[in-house]
Amino acid sequence: MSNTAMPLRSGPEPRVLLADRYGDQGPSAAIVNDVTALILSHRSVRAFRPDAVPAGTIETLVAAAQSASSSSNLQAWSVVAVEEPAHKARLAGYAGGQDFIRQAPLFLVWLADFARLRLLAAGQGATVEGANYTEALILGIVDTALAAQNAVVALESLGLGAVYVGAVRNHPEEIAAALTLPGHIFPVFGLAVGWPDPDRPAAVKPRLPQAAVLHRETYDAAPQAGAAAAYDQTLDRFWRGQGRDTPPWTRQVVNRLRDRAALHGRDRIREALNRLGFPLR
Repeated sequence: MSNTAMPLRSGPEPRVLLADRYGDQGPSAAIVNDVTALILSHRSVRAFRPDAVPAGTIETLVAAAQSASSSSNLQAWSVVAVEEPAHKARLAGYAGGQDFIRQAPLFLVWLADFARLRLLAAGQGATVEGANYTEALILGIVDTALAAQNAVVALESLGLGAVYVGAVRNHPEEIAAALTLPGHIFPVFGLAVGWPDPDRPAAVKPRLPQAAVLHRETYDAAPQAGAAAAYDQTLDRFWRGQGRDTPPWTRQVVNRLRDRAALHGRDRIREALNRLGFPLR
């Protein structure tokens, strides 16, 4: 087997991709091939054509998801694929009423799943007390997120678009009931999937400068204030280019967690987790 890396793309793509992702606050260079270019080009799609996804798409996305790393190979996740319009509409009602969930031909609900492990234990006459601890929930959520992101990269390589839906956690017990989930399963997030509507294209949203997130050898908080101020300016230019006037990011991110009401019902997640079979010791 050859150890040769995937060949680099020619042309101005690295400069353009980095400018889209960081504005003028990006690194001076990046190694760009077909895979990294696809990842750097990611954008959240919230407007879809009504066309169904091709046959085999769901199976392909799940295969990609199952190719992600898994802690101790526990594979502590599952996904429910929802295509029936009335079912999608019901789930959308529990997830902030967001219309793109109804509009997308496919809605995937990603689950941290310990029901399978407990079923296997019961079949062996064994107990899994460790599944009652917070570490197990973290493990399941991490596994779920890794799997879903693999699926997103795969679907974007097929020309599809998607957007994550954290609002599934606004009413996790109702979502669980609508999906007939047994105990010991928690809906972590949704993913609306479909063909992007060319009449309402999504743009690549800039991210924080790498100075805010990249630390070498030890953590250094010194660049945080300057990086955030620069990002405020970059994101303001982005939103104005989209025809929107929004508050600075530094204010929005604080407001997002300013108090209990800002969580939009997610302040009750611990109680919901307990009722869904996660004691969180």
